[in-house]
Amino acid sequence: MADLRDELHTTAAEVGELDRPSAWPESEPLPLDTPETVPDAGLAPETGAGPESVTAPAGDADPLERAHAFLAGNPVADGYSGLPWALRHLPWFDLELGESAVDTDVPRMREGHVGALFWSLHLPEGLAGDRAVGATLEQLDLVQTVVRAHPEGLRMAHSAAEITDAQHCGRVAVVLGPAGAGAVGDSLGILRNLHALGLRVLTLSGTTWASGTGLTRFGEEVLREMNRLGVLADLSGTSDATISRALAASKAPVLFTRSAARALRPHPANLPDDVLVELGTAKGLCLVPLTAEQTGPSVRDVADHLDHVRALAGPECVGLSGTYDSGAAHPQDLADASCYPNLIAELLTRGWTGTDLALLTWGNVQRVLRSADFTARAAQQRRKPSSAKIAELDG
Repeated sequence: MADLRDELHTTAAEVGELDRPSAWPESEPLPLDTPETVPDAGLAPETGAGPESVTAPAGDADPLERAHAFLAGNPVADGYSGLPWALRHLPWFDLELGESAVDTDVPRMREGHVGALFWSLHLPEGLAGDRAVGATLEQLDLVQTVVRAHPEGLRMAHSAAEITDAQHCGRVAVVLGPAGAGAVGDSLGILRNLHALGLRVLTLSGTTWASGTGLTRFGEEVLREMNRLGVLADLSGTSDATISRALAASKAPVLFTRSAARALRPHPANLPDDVLVELGTAKGLCLVPLTAEQTGPSVRDVADHLDHVRALAGPECVGLSGTYDSGAAHPQDLADASCYPNLIAELLTRGWTGTDLALLTWGNVQRVLRSADFTARAAQQRRKPSSAKIAELDG
C-alpha cells in the first residue's frame, strides 16, 4: 500500500489568510492597549496569518471587563457540544429565547462570546452497524432542523470562510462533528454522503478498523479518504497505536476534541507530554475540555492545563472545548456557555498575550479547517474517490 503521506508543500499563499471575525477592525487595534503589538497572530508562515495586529490587554482594568472586551473582537470557537443528543430528549425547546434544560442557548452563547460551535453527533455506547448509521443520520437531521428553526441566532457552516460569514451576520456558526467512526458503517460511500450532508469531524475509535490495536489497512484507507474530502480526524479517546499512526499518516491536521494534559490529571483521554510535543510538530490541535473530571474543579485548574499544552505543543496547537450538554460536570464558574469570560480573565492574569489568546479562542480552529480544505483540494487532483471495501483490505 502506498504511504498515506504524499508530498504536500503548503504555503501561506496557497492556504490563504485566516478569515477575521466581524469584530476584528480593519485599521485600528482592539480596544485593549499595550506597549507593543504582535503581527500575524503568531501563526506559522505555512498555515496563514490571523489579524494584522492583536494587542495584549491592558493591565489596569478589571480582568473580567478586559476579558469581555477581548472576546468581543476574538470570539470563541468551541470544539465540542453535546447539545444535539440533549435536545433529542426535550419535548419542546427554544434556544433563541433561552432554554434552562440545557447548558447552551443563544443568549448564553452571546454572553459568553461564542462565535462557532462544533455539535457532536456521538451516540450512546451499544449502537453499532446499521443502527449507528441510522441514529447518526437522525442526529444530523435534528441539527439541521434546529438551525433552521433559529435563523436569527444560528447558521450552518462547513468551512472557515462560512464560519466568518456567520459572524459577519451576527449568527453563531454551527459545525457538524465529531461523529463516531461507527457512523460510516464500514463504508467509504457512507463517509462521502455524511460529508456531503455537512460532517466535518470523525472520531477514529469504536470500530474493527480503528480499535485498541490501531488502524487496519481499511482504517488507513478511511483516513486517506477523509483527507481527500476535508473531514478532520478526532483522536480523543482513541488508542495510543491509532494516535501514533494518524499523526504520522494524516496529511491534514488532526484534532483532539476533548483532551487535556495527563501530567496534570491522569484521565485516559488526556494526553501525555510526548504526544503533546508530537502534536505540536504535526501542527495539530488539542481542544482542552472544561470538565471537572478531565481538568479539575476550578477555573485555575483549566488554566493550568492550557498553560501546559501551550508550553509543550505551542500556542498554535491549543484550543477550547466547552463539552457542555455532554453529561459531564464542569468546574466552578464554568457551568455553561456564558462563562468563557471567566476563563479568559484567569488567563489574562497569568500574562497570556493578545496574540496567544486570539489563537486559543478563534485562530487555531480557523487554521485547521483551512488546512483541511487545502489538503482536500490538493488530494482531489491526485486521486479519485476510493472504492475499497473492508473485506478486500482487512479480510
